[in-house]
Amino acid sequence: MRPSEAAYLRIRKGVSMVQSSLTGKVALVTGASRGIGRAVAERLARAGASIGVNFSQGREAAAEVVADIENRGGRAVALQADVGRPAEIRRLFEQTLGAFGQVDIVVATAGVMIHKPFTDTTEEDFDRIFDINAKGAFFVMQEAARHLADGGRIIAFSTTLTAMMVPGYAAYSGTKAAVEQFVRSLSREVGARKITVNAVAPGPVETDLLLHTETPQSLQFLAGLSAFGRLGQPADIAEVVAFLASDEARWVSGQVVRANGALT
Repeated sequence: MRPSEAAYLRIRKGVSMVQSSLTGKVALVTGASRGIGRAVAERLARAGASIGVNFSQGREAAAEVVADIENRGGRAVALQADVGRPAEIRRLFEQTLGAFGQVDIVVATAGVMIHKPFTDTTEEDFDRIFDINAKGAFFVMQEAARHLADGGRIIAFSTTLTAMMVPGYAAYSGTKAAVEQFVRSLSREVGARKITVNAVAPGPVETDLLLHTETPQSLQFLAGLSAFGRLGQPADIAEVVAFLASDEARWVSGQVVRANGALT
């Protein structure tokens, strides 16, 4: 065998190992019926994990995610819960444990976005976005810390906006700044159990959430800010999550990973 062929086979073997590195693990993904959450659920399933597909209202969409995973030979179950309500979060974990007997990976992607000037943001707007994005993330992470097996993974979601001064996103970026602090604190509290806690901070990603918030002109502008001249795709972010969920990321904890195409 020539050296180049041997090197190629080693690379292929390495790729195969990464793709199946989560075999036997159970991942709970909140907000997994669409967008980044769906991409994350499907990517972790391809790596071998069984998936709890959380949804709030998109029952049919969640069923499609489950069917897609099962059609590829994986295991998944759709689980309804509003992550803005801690009692429902507790039920969500109970149902995941009931379905699979364990939880090894928790990915908190569920979130909402409000794009309004600071002076136009209402108390109702503020309460809604903090209930889901900050309060929801906090109590999902709390239940994860209580129920994860040793060596588990907690992955939350922030945004690149926390490192930028962009008008109209004060409440949204404020919720994500809170998430970043939750990650830093919790990573120190669960480290003795070899549990890692990290956040992924995407730039603009082509999801319904963004498409319904921005105009075609602003989307074109945002795409131009990336070094690659395009918006991010859910699959781009899912690959980062898959790495953080893997054993290869065992020494990465308490970090905010900016997956944004060199936006900042």
